[in-house]
Amino acid sequence: MIDRRLFKIPGIMPRIVLIAFLTLIQAVMIVIQARALAIAVVQLWRLKPLTTIVTPTLVFAVSFLARHLLTVAQNRTFYPFVEKTSGKMRERLMTKLFRLGPSLVEKTGTGNMVTMALEGIDKVQTYLMLIVIKIMDMGITPWVILFYIALMQWKEAVFLLLIYPVIILFMIILGLAAKSKADRQYAGYQRLSNNFVDTLRGLGTLKQLGLSKRYANNVYSVSEDYRKETMATLRIAMTSTFALDFFTTLSVAVVAVFLGFDLLAGKIMLLPALTILTLAPDYFLPVRNFANDYHATLNGKNALKAVLDVLETPETKQRKALKQLVWHADSVVKFDDVSFTYEDVKTPTLTHVSFAIHGFQKVGIIGASGSGKSTLINLLGGFLTPDETGHISLNGQQLPHLSQEVWQRNSLYIPQSPYLFHATLRENVSFYQPNADEAAVKAACDKAGLTDWIAELPQGLATMIGEGSRGVSGGQAQRIALARAFLDDSRKILLFDEPTAHLDIETEAALKQDMLPLMADRLVFFATHRLHWINQMDYVLVMDHGQLVEQGTPAELASHDGPYTRLRAEMGGLHALN
Repeated sequence: MIDRRLFKIPGIMPRIVLIAFLTLIQAVMIVIQARALAIAVVQLWRLKPLTTIVTPTLVFAVSFLARHLLTVAQNRTFYPFVEKTSGKMRERLMTKLFRLGPSLVEKTGTGNMVTMALEGIDKVQTYLMLIVIKIMDMGITPWVILFYIALMQWKEAVFLLLIYPVIILFMIILGLAAKSKADRQYAGYQRLSNNFVDTLRGLGTLKQLGLSKRYANNVYSVSEDYRKETMATLRIAMTSTFALDFFTTLSVAVVAVFLGFDLLAGKIMLLPALTILTLAPDYFLPVRNFANDYHATLNGKNALKAVLDVLETPETKQRKALKQLVWHADSVVKFDDVSFTYEDVKTPTLTHVSFAIHGFQKVGIIGASGSGKSTLINLLGGFLTPDETGHISLNGQQLPHLSQEVWQRNSLYIPQSPYLFHATLRENVSFYQPNADEAAVKAACDKAGLTDWIAELPQGLATMIGEGSRGVSGGQAQRIALARAFLDDSRKILLFDEPTAHLDIETEAALKQDMLPLMADRLVFFATHRLHWINQMDYVLVMDHGQLVEQGTPAELASHDGPYTRLRAEMGGLHALN
């Protein structure tokens, strides 16, 4: 139920000790409350004057108030820490995702990552708030009550001690069943998130291909699976709650029967018997409260595990091996026999890739789907670490990988679907240059071809876009990514991973006119399967099944019958644009 990594969260242990101390005081208040109430009732039963119950009534009122004020104190003490911790966890998660790059997002799914960073952290906050307080309550309060009962009547204490693990065992059995269902529910939730986000991103293309209804049915099917998993989890939750309430109520009734027999036999006085009977429900209350919140925290536990797994994902080492870099006409990046293998597969995705690129060249990376283009772009961006075989060098300096801070500060990555933050258009454009002034942002937008569109927006650059805000087409999203690049002209290395793959031909043709000026005086790696881009490239890398099968200038490759010419023949018509 508890991920042990929870106790490694910075600053949580002092709070746990404080919660435990407050819970101990609260347990004492419960005992005092029950004792005072029993004294008052016994005095009334014996027809004593009302003045005799004033003191125990006041004690009861004070202890009752203190008990609940301590609950408020626990929440008020712990909530600011939990809120601050969850906020820092979200920041650390976003920073980690930025450092790990798109390879992790591709592996786990964009929808999953977005859900984890937004709703997942909220679930973690709920989980932390509930689980620590409930565990402390369940671990302290029953034993204080049991100790006090044992001082008065050992037989009832033994019964309560024996029945408690039986109830816990029963709860564990149902809890494991609920956990299994909750795990499947959370997996379904992740699958639904990925499916929905992917479908939403490709909606324009799906409409053009006439496949939107088919994918709408697919989203419906996935959501129905998630609904069924949720209902199955709720059924177990309600069953376990009913069973636990039944057994705890039955246990209190058994204690009452034992006390009744002892009263009739004269083995116990009324005051201790009534005190025990009053304390019995409070003895079981912590475990009942825990069980009621258990199902509410399962998704939080799964979310915490997912977040911590990402945060603990090993980062690339030796990120500062390259001390400085100013890319100029004489700079060289060289791959020598470089291979790469993903963790979950045995066969290398890239094998024995070798090339050397000089200065401000525009390098096209072409090949069929699955040929390794995106993997090569991710290696060039430093988002993946190559196998130990082979070498990478920059300006003659051998490096273990390109995940160098200096290299990445000089690089700009534009994927198929640039991510738009839930922020204003101005803030999205100035992502790499948050301190850029209004004039610079407008100039970048103008170069990216966004001026006419911005003029149509009621709030112009102040318009909110991204999740839950104004919709943005695929072409507009790519132009926003281009505006980011135009705004930060210090980055001389551009990495394009099929940026026009999801666009129609007309949109791509219009976008191409704005992209070409961006490539001037920069080193450009442009992965694409649309061969018309090759006309603008200075050098071409031809990929096939993870191997670099041919390289050279477009004219050199077209002068003989090789993989390049065969690829052009297979993709006839796609290179018709100028």
